[in-house]
Amino acid sequence: MNNNVYQNPLTDRYAGKEMSFIWSPQFKHSTWRRLWVMLAKCEKELGLDITDAQIAQMEAHLDDIDFEKVAVVEKERRHDVMSHITVFGEQCPDAMPIIHLGATSCFVTDNTELIQMREGLKVLRKKLLKLIEQLASFCDEYKNMPMLGFTHFQPAQLTTVGKRFSLYLQDLYLDFERIDEEIGRIPFRSTKGTTGTQASFLELFDGDHDKCRQLEKNVARGMGFDNVIFLSGQTYTRKVDYYVVSILSGLAQSASKMANDIRLLASMKEVEEPFGKKQIGSSAMAYKRNPMRSERVCSLARYLMNLPGNAAMTEATQWFERTLDDSANRRIVLPEAFLTADIILSLLINITDGLQIWPAVIAKHIQSELPFMATENLLMATVKKGGNRQELHEVIRENSMEAARRVKVEGADNDLLDRLRKADAFAPIRDEFDSLLDPATFVGRAPQQVADFLAEVIHPLLDANKELLAGAEGESINV
Repeated sequence: MNNNVYQNPLTDRYAGKEMSFIWSPQFKHSTWRRLWVMLAKCEKELGLDITDAQIAQMEAHLDDIDFEKVAVVEKERRHDVMSHITVFGEQCPDAMPIIHLGATSCFVTDNTELIQMREGLKVLRKKLLKLIEQLASFCDEYKNMPMLGFTHFQPAQLTTVGKRFSLYLQDLYLDFERIDEEIGRIPFRSTKGTTGTQASFLELFDGDHDKCRQLEKNVARGMGFDNVIFLSGQTYTRKVDYYVVSILSGLAQSASKMANDIRLLASMKEVEEPFGKKQIGSSAMAYKRNPMRSERVCSLARYLMNLPGNAAMTEATQWFERTLDDSANRRIVLPEAFLTADIILSLLINITDGLQIWPAVIAKHIQSELPFMATENLLMATVKKGGNRQELHEVIRENSMEAARRVKVEGADNDLLDRLRKADAFAPIRDEFDSLLDPATFVGRAPQQVADFLAEVIHPLLDANKELLAGAEGESINV
């Protein structure tokens, strides 16, 4: 590592190997060569004078790229595609005359980026599926455990641990649906020519329009695409980039919501992310267990959520058939969007694999608020035994005010239930207090909702993707 130059933390500190490779120079430029080979094969099939020997010579040098030599040539020619054509041609001199035949630079640059985005989405789909599996197991395990619900970050009706985390699970499921759909939706640019008119290919095929159309279909199919964008200028419409980056932004939104809530729960000491035996939470405060992974998720998600606006501007400011002001921008935005999303998922996989729940703390917080929440149940139960609703309401009001005063002024425990238990007005239900105050009776259908969601939505998804899930073991990264 050269410590005298800027290093990108996405690749040097956090990124997974698979995603890093997809956006690497090796993958990119090897794909260029594969595109040139596929173009030559399809042109030969349609009658152009290209030999099997020329194709074989190209295929022998798909991956052995002399990047140093390319850099020397590019410094002189100031054109990255032509520099690679020159070096590739020197490696396979017999094929030099037909490399890039009829194509423009965007044949390799745009088509490769579409391949990179598709392959990147496949990596994210696989990791997201692993995260969904782990989170589903967590939700199932804790679907019955009551915990305080919050609205406006103020204590509200009880929910369960599993129900709260199933809300994050549902968001991630929606993200999975969109990623899965987009993998099949991404179009291939294929052989559109210099300004999208296919004029060069029409010339090569002596005016045969059918062969021009067949060429673009064959090249696309050879590179694994059934969907070819119908029209393009020199470049495919940059709306495709916007759609893809927006989906990644949606994933970041889900991740940030979940990680932010974990940070709040960690502050309340109810839930904590994994913490290594020798991990240091603070350089000054040795006792601290900071939610560092969740904070990192939020930090990276904030960056990713802002990238769709950049992609939107690129689409909106392309002049006519193309301008090059998109190039430098997209060299940053596209790989960093995917690398960031990949890192976020790896972090969440790590977090959900070792989430720690502290039931005693959760129960303590419930008990501190349950007295106020339970008063309506107590009132109704007493009315059923012949009590006067208005008189009971006044007894509750007076005792609630005094209990609240003690909590706020004296820092004492909430003794409202003890007060009501002793009150003569509630004597008819004194023996039923414990059953009426069971937290499990205050969570509504939360356990059933979780069970139904897992059974009807998540488990069918996991069952349908068993093979994909089998290869979805998380990478070892610096978390």
